[in-house]
Amino acid sequence: MRGAGVISAGAVRPGAEHPVASPHRLRDWLVLVVPAAAALLVDGYQLGTLSLWRDEAYSLEAAGRSIGQIFSLLHHMDAVNGTYYLFMHGVIALLGTSATALRLPSLLATAIAAMTTAALGRLLARLAGLPAPWLTGLLAGLFFVAVPQITRYAQDARAYALVTMFVTIASYCLVRAIIAGTWRWWAGYALTIAAGGLFNLFSLLVVIAHGVTVLISYVRGRRAAQPAGPGLAGSGAGPGVAPVGMWRWLAAVVAAGIVLAPLAFLGFKQRGQISWLSKPGAAAVRGLLESFAGSKLLVIPIAVLALCGLAVGATARSRLPAVAGSPAPATVILPWLVLPPVIMLAVSRVKPVYDIRYVLFCQPALALLCGVGLAWLAHVISTAPLISTARARGILAWLPSVALVVLVGVLLIAPQRAIRLPSSRPDNLRYDAAVIAAHAHPTDIVFYIPYQRVLSMGYPAPFRKLRDIALAESPVRSSTLVGTEVNLATLRHRLTHVTRVWLITSVSQHDLQAVTDPVQRAELAVINSMRLIGRWHANEDVLSLYGVR
Repeated sequence: MRGAGVISAGAVRPGAEHPVASPHRLRDWLVLVVPAAAALLVDGYQLGTLSLWRDEAYSLEAAGRSIGQIFSLLHHMDAVNGTYYLFMHGVIALLGTSATALRLPSLLATAIAAMTTAALGRLLARLAGLPAPWLTGLLAGLFFVAVPQITRYAQDARAYALVTMFVTIASYCLVRAIIAGTWRWWAGYALTIAAGGLFNLFSLLVVIAHGVTVLISYVRGRRAAQPAGPGLAGSGAGPGVAPVGMWRWLAAVVAAGIVLAPLAFLGFKQRGQISWLSKPGAAAVRGLLESFAGSKLLVIPIAVLALCGLAVGATARSRLPAVAGSPAPATVILPWLVLPPVIMLAVSRVKPVYDIRYVLFCQPALALLCGVGLAWLAHVISTAPLISTARARGILAWLPSVALVVLVGVLLIAPQRAIRLPSSRPDNLRYDAAVIAAHAHPTDIVFYIPYQRVLSMGYPAPFRKLRDIALAESPVRSSTLVGTEVNLATLRHRLTHVTRVWLITSVSQHDLQAVTDPVQRAELAVINSMRLIGRWHANEDVLSLYGVR
């Protein structure tokens, strides 16, 4: 098949360089292997050192159930995380429940995402005729690995790293599908888009970005297909064939949508689960910029570098005749980077849905822009007429790029260290469990206010000797994440011979006074009649022990 924006493999003219093939086999493999290895080393360092936090405890508790119990849970709540729980059920059966085992899938997904980012950067640079495509890909992959936010979620037993991997692979498949036009690549695109949506529905925002990429490539392809003048054949594709690529993209998106429709329906019914989100303001935008750049100090340097990459990626013209209708780097990267967070922030002004974790899959796009910008900078200096000898140009060409890489690396040392500190997580559930193990008595009662039973799920053994008299049905029996609580009459009946009570919460004493649930108000009344024996703090968690006066 031939057409504007859809180039078959057979369209490569004799003597023309193939857009994907390269004679430098070893170097091309190193471009992929080095970022992946860097991800395993950088993000794998101290993988299991930090305690699990509450979201990871949810993952452990839900995934540790039987398959039937997981499906029963998803019918009532948390359906959007169901695929991850089922996946982690297999991981737990195979590797166990240690922090390292629970986080290993995220680490491996990050390594694959780094490798795919490098492959995509190299491919886009080749298609655009940019210098040193291998360098562009290598730098993009390493930039991706270096960002502390990536390390944070590579060391997290949640689905965000897996979603980033699937979106990155889908973006690579999209570019290959546009230039090859074969169903094999479109099928891979549909499969990875569906996989990303199964792990997090918000990842489907990238489909809008991809739609912009396909549309721009279609328009560029149509122009390339027009005759250059009277009697000239142009690129040989008639305008009636050009929309084929768009139709195949639509078919792939519809196929993925059909697969995801049941999950989307359940997710909409359970949308109350994100009611904790608030409307984002200027602070959320600043946090997004700083997290994507790696630190506050890097926002401006990374922005300048990304703008350079954007300018090069937008103005580049392929020197390969076979890929005249292929997407320019900017048409792939910019929509991917900008549209999902902008859409989510805009919608959140009406209905809050934004959290920075939900747009983590846009981080590879920024890494790609930085890779393009650095490679372009080296090329510009290497061709400067003021430098007389080729040797001098070759040496000096690397200096600014190396200096920028070193600067970024130095400025990221402190954030990389900070992301591995216990204070980088809202909870330290291992410390909570240690406090209970050291100070609790078998007859002690525990109150979780407000509904903070999850704080006992990361390391549950010490908490089992406490009497949870407010619990009506366990999480498993009630097919919920935290169980259900008794009514007020039952609680008062159980409040006999109470001598010591643990209050486990993650809110301030002032916020406790705002609790309105009658059962929890009764629990607080019991505590207020007792004296404080001890209090322990673990990040946002507060464990207080009370006894009779």
